[in-house]
Amino acid sequence: MDFKPVIPAAASAVSLTDQEYALFQALIYKIAGIRMAESKKILLTGRLSKRLRALSLGSFGEYYKLVTDPAQHKELQNMVDLLTTNETYFFREQGHFDFLAQTVIPKHPRGTSLDIWSAASSTGEEIYTISFVLADALTMAGAWTVTGSDLCTTVLETARRGTYVLERTRGLPPDYLRKYCTTGTGTDAGNFSIRPEITKHTKFLQVNLNMALPPGLGKYHVIFVRNVMIYFDADTKRKVIARIVERLHPGGFLIVGHSESLTGLNETVKIIKPTIYQMPG
Repeated sequence: MDFKPVIPAAASAVSLTDQEYALFQALIYKIAGIRMAESKKILLTGRLSKRLRALSLGSFGEYYKLVTDPAQHKELQNMVDLLTTNETYFFREQGHFDFLAQTVIPKHPRGTSLDIWSAASSTGEEIYTISFVLADALTMAGAWTVTGSDLCTTVLETARRGTYVLERTRGLPPDYLRKYCTTGTGTDAGNFSIRPEITKHTKFLQVNLNMALPPGLGKYHVIFVRNVMIYFDADTKRKVIARIVERLHPGGFLIVGHSESLTGLNETVKIIKPTIYQMPG
């Protein structure tokens, strides 16, 4: 009988060699298209040390062998979740939601559904911010949908639940909190939840933007792909944007983050103002 020593919880002192880090860099690039700089070595060590302890592994090399085993897809997803989770909040980069309210919605043909895709939706704040703006203009009973997608399964679960701690209301207008959310009581005290009249307009999909897009995605009038391309190299950006613009209706809008640009990456969509592009038609 083989005996494997159990690594104590305090064994976070396991070091990540440069060779091991290079293996993880190549793996996360292959899966997600993300280039992890040398400066991210400490971050990767800290996040993956949790899995080494949980699995009683003595080295990062052992963990790499585990996640590259085709039979260990679930653990590979655990790794991806740990390394691709990013912070977000309601009404981040307010100008984009002003554009949605002041330009997109008024010009959209009445009586037809306004369909929007949040392509890197994280924990859901972007999806629900979009939903609040749509509900305010088109009512909660109106014809509109918001699809949220992310590579990380744990953030998608949070988004689907639509429940957040009250501290997450930063940036959320009190009127929206009152109209479109419910405040928890009892065991849910300190939390707030998105109302079902809002969530019924939303759906969530796991999507890897670095791969062919799944058939569950349709065509959209607006696509938000914000604050994700900063993690891609130029070649990956070109491929990702080429896939995404195919999902735009003629005349549809593509919105990127304030620190991002499509200059030199795609000629199909045309810039109409900084960070906002439009499909001809």
